Amino acid sequence: MQRFEPNLRIPGPTALPSAVREAGARQMINHRGPEFGALFGRIESRLKGYFGTQNDIILLTAAGTGALEAAIVNTLSPSDRVLAVTIGAFGDRFAKIATAYGAEVTKLAVDWGQAAEPALLREALGRDHGYQAILLTHNETSTGVTNPIPELAAVAHELAPDALLLVDGISGLGAVPFAQDAWDLDVVVSGSQKSWMAAPGMSFVSVSERAWTAAETARMPRFYFDLAQHRPGIAAGSTPWTPAVAVLFQLDAALELMEQEGAEAIFARHAACAAATRAGLTALGFELFADQRYASNTVTAVKVPEGLDWKGLNAELKKRRLVLAGGQGKLQGLIFRVGHLGSVTLDEILGAVGVIEEALVAVGRPVSPGVGVAAAQRAALDVLAAGSSGTGSSGEVARA
Repeated sequence: MQRFEPNLRIPGPTALPSAVREAGARQMINHRGPEFGALFGRIESRLKGYFGTQNDIILLTAAGTGALEAAIVNTLSPSDRVLAVTIGAFGDRFAKIATAYGAEVTKLAVDWGQAAEPALLREALGRDHGYQAILLTHNETSTGVTNPIPELAAVAHELAPDALLLVDGISGLGAVPFAQDAWDLDVVVSGSQKSWMAAPGMSFVSVSERAWTAAETARMPRFYFDLAQHRPGIAAGSTPWTPAVAVLFQLDAALELMEQEGAEAIFARHAACAAATRAGLTALGFELFADQRYASNTVTAVKVPEGLDWKGLNAELKKRRLVLAGGQGKLQGLIFRVGHLGSVTLDEILGAVGVIEEALVAVGRPVSPGVGVAAAQRAALDVLAAGSSGTGSSGEVARA
């Protein structure tokens, strides 16, 4: 029986190009030998460009949450005062990790669907300058919002110059421009299963010299996540613990595809796919959840209209092999999310919008045939013609 793969449109793990899947099936190598050292070096070097950093990048065998934990425990001590700027479920998670290790956490919580405005951070820091760290989320996948990190960082450096800036970059890096060094961020983390087009299992941690200095006196307990254990081996291309070799094979292949496409074209493709998703869903009668000034180019969240049963609609989508993500936490049943990151193409987004249209008809919603796809295509072409976020792109990614 012929097997049909689903159109996986969740904000991670993302669908894998065929070359990446094939790479993951390679025979194992000695993770203490020269072949692994060369693999490590290629990956670390290519990641630096997307992070926008000259820092060493640590390859950590863990999900993104492990990298967030590493950012906390390597730079802070119990009772340190931390300001957690949270705009959704993953910002809340970052704050919970710091709390679990004994930090004194103050949450600057923003309404879900909104970004953290620099003025809000300015007000919070204007009242209190005694924080050892500020936690920021670059791209919040639970709400489809991207924070204005450079503006937030500028406020933090002005009003809390001694505070470390720890940034969750898990779901944005690799898909949109990012500049750790120019924005003066201390620790930035990301994860293999998002824009990097590889399986879950590896995360990446970029640590500034200021953060390494803080690590020398940080007293939170750590062993597996002790980044100092990694630093001596970076130049030699080795890790202190056994790495997820198969995921690194995949990541090496994915970064090769990304190099062939070029960063500017990748950013333009993500911008076009995001615009198409937002326009297509709006034309189908959905209300966008995120403040559109800060709408994410990697995931779009829309409100479930009154009278529409999300479970019933989702069942129809799954029949048609389209896999979307529901809402998280307090948004469960109230929104759904469409991921458009990684190896996503414009054709896949147009196909997804068409399937959503079919499913709406199946559950009895009034929809004009073709309206969603037409709107999505127009929006994408407008973005590509304008060269938004890059030099333009065909809307395709290398699949070899």
